[in-house]
Amino acid sequence: MPPKKKNLLEKIVKKDYKNELEKIMDEKKFDENARSILLSILYKIDIAYKDIEIVKKGMQSKEEYLENLISIIKNNCSNIKIVKMSDKENKIPNNKTYVIDKNKRTITSYPIERKLLYAIAKIGKKENIINEKYFIINDTLGNLLKIGNNINIVEPLRDFNGYSWTTLPQEIESIDHNLIYQNLRILVGDKFLNKWIINNEFMIDYFEEFKDELQKEYGKESKNTFINELCGISILLDIKYDNKKEKQLIKENKNIMQELIKVENREKFVEETTKEKMQIAEKIKKIDTTINDKKLLEKEYAERNSKLPLEKKIFSMRVLSKIMEEERNNYLKELEKLNYILKPKNFIKYKKELQEKAEYLKILREEDKNDALEKVKCEIQKTFLNMLKDKIKKIETKQEMEKLIYNFRYYVLLPYNNEKTIKEIKEIEKLIEEVSRIIIDKAIQLKIISKMSNDKQTNYEILKNIFDIRIIKLEDTYLKIIKEKEKYYIQLLDENLFEETIEIPMPKKLEVKPNKKIAIWC
Repeated sequence: MPPKKKNLLEKIVKKDYKNELEKIMDEKKFDENARSILLSILYKIDIAYKDIEIVKKGMQSKEEYLENLISIIKNNCSNIKIVKMSDKENKIPNNKTYVIDKNKRTITSYPIERKLLYAIAKIGKKENIINEKYFIINDTLGNLLKIGNNINIVEPLRDFNGYSWTTLPQEIESIDHNLIYQNLRILVGDKFLNKWIINNEFMIDYFEEFKDELQKEYGKESKNTFINELCGISILLDIKYDNKKEKQLIKENKNIMQELIKVENREKFVEETTKEKMQIAEKIKKIDTTINDKKLLEKEYAERNSKLPLEKKIFSMRVLSKIMEEERNNYLKELEKLNYILKPKNFIKYKKELQEKAEYLKILREEDKNDALEKVKCEIQKTFLNMLKDKIKKIETKQEMEKLIYNFRYYVLLPYNNEKTIKEIKEIEKLIEEVSRIIIDKAIQLKIISKMSNDKQTNYEILKNIFDIRIIKLEDTYLKIIKEKEKYYIQLLDENLFEETIEIPMPKKLEVKPNKKIAIWC
């Protein structure tokens, strides 16, 4: 009886979300093509979500996911237009598959479900999710989080169909953004990242909370290393996808380096800053005099317009007065800033801030930015894996350990690039093995997985293969050890279906009988 009640409840929940979406589409007068593809997306996510919740432990619930999706369609989309790829009149420009207009709150997309879902995720994001005080990374790290989250939202539709779990690298919008986002998700959790990205609590500095969380869980040294690498890769990823950003950042870096040279000699800096203050004060005085003297204002009006092209000319002296008042306010802000910096305590703080900014931008000194990106991407994986080792040591419960086993299996199967997954990258191969051994030992200790041999190496060679399989539910995984001539193999099975056969080294002290199906999970 209880299972029937549960199934009935699930049907009611499904019906509610479908009805809610249909009501929104009726109100917004979406056409039949948009309605059809949106309902198809909803249905497929509903079917697939149970599997992704197993594979990626700690995911937000299906209800939370669907509520967020429907909320975006309701509050951020006034119209969704689906166009055929053969429709030349309505062709989407620049070889794109969708375009969004945040001001008009519209999406135009080809009838590709995962692309439309990505566009919906994208249009629902705020422009700024990191405080402006964090200099360049408020933009670059914000972009990394938003893009990573968009890809994460598409994953249930993209990689799961209710029967299997398949990841095609060419279907992921950005493998690099996805990889780093999944690092973050495993380190601090899905719940924290979603709160940060939605960020309705404006008084909370989530970047500061993020750093605190890392330090609490993994220590100060690991936190500092990870944050530096994270900021560096966020800058390189922005440059990779935006040519204008590189020029902007190089200019910013040049200004910072020049300012750093100035502050090294404090006496000279104070002298030059004092002169600058006097010059600004003179400019403010000149503006005040000009605004309050009609003849001087007329002269200024004529001089400015003589230098401006027709489309940029100032059309009245009243407009000029407003422009000059704005200039005056900017000068006052600059003067206030210089007065602040000249105070001894603030000077030290200012110098430190410049040094931190220079540290963030040092990545720009690399000649080959693509090569630099690859290096930082690899280094951040090493840091992540070392942090994971620390995390495992602190785990005390079966539930925590089971979650980590699943998330580590998910991680090593992530695409690292178009050709290879994480587990196939030589530079981190040793660390992957170290983490795998620690997980297996602790999982046996907590009686989660079965020991196959009293010989540690044999045990590892057999059990490490659970991290290589895409059987959705590891608890349903069995293995057989087979001997053929002088070679040994293991077969991994899910409900009597072979996942694959893998050769293993000659076992020592084998505790299980060959050709017998053995449950891996205790």
